[in-house]
Amino acid sequence: MNIVLASASPRRRELMEMLQTPGLRIEPARGAEIPPEGVGPAELVQALAAAKAAEVAPHYGEDDVIIGADTIVWFAGRVYGKPHDRAEAIAMLESLSGHTHEVYTGVAVRRGDTEVREAECSRVSFRELSRREIEAYVDSGEPMDKAGAYGAQGRAALFVQGIEGDFFNVMGLPLCRLGQMLRRQGVELL
Repeated sequence: MNIVLASASPRRRELMEMLQTPGLRIEPARGAEIPPEGVGPAELVQALAAAKAAEVAPHYGEDDVIIGADTIVWFAGRVYGKPHDRAEAIAMLESLSGHTHEVYTGVAVRRGDTEVREAECSRVSFRELSRREIEAYVDSGEPMDKAGAYGAQGRAALFVQGIEGDFFNVMGLPLCRLGQMLRRQGVELL
């Protein structure tokens, strides 16, 4: 049995390796992320995670387990994905400054014909950020491949006043929830 992570995220890979996941393979989904319309943030990330797992699943056998995941930042009724450029990253961080936002990660676990989908939500509070801090952080390059234009496990830790919920969810993979989902698919990590 293989456990396949259908993600290009280095953070998700690190987390799965940290768990010493047996039979771990990494095969990023390559298809375009097409978000469903008219759904809330939890449904959105679950659908995107399921699409990633479904894309990779045909390359593996019935006993293999495929994990898809997708993370967004949700603030003021709006999705903050990965910034497209420097200006968008700065705008995202300016809007998050001094506020609490939500981070949603959807996880889909497929094994054969069965699939389990769930979403985790954590609340992250930022202190007030100066324009200089925001520009210096964006110019570091760190935020450009991260939802909401920041990584709480990196230099943006200096911005985070508090996290309510699963810290690993904020990194992009809620490990406690994932472990329970894998168990329902017949996989024990411990």
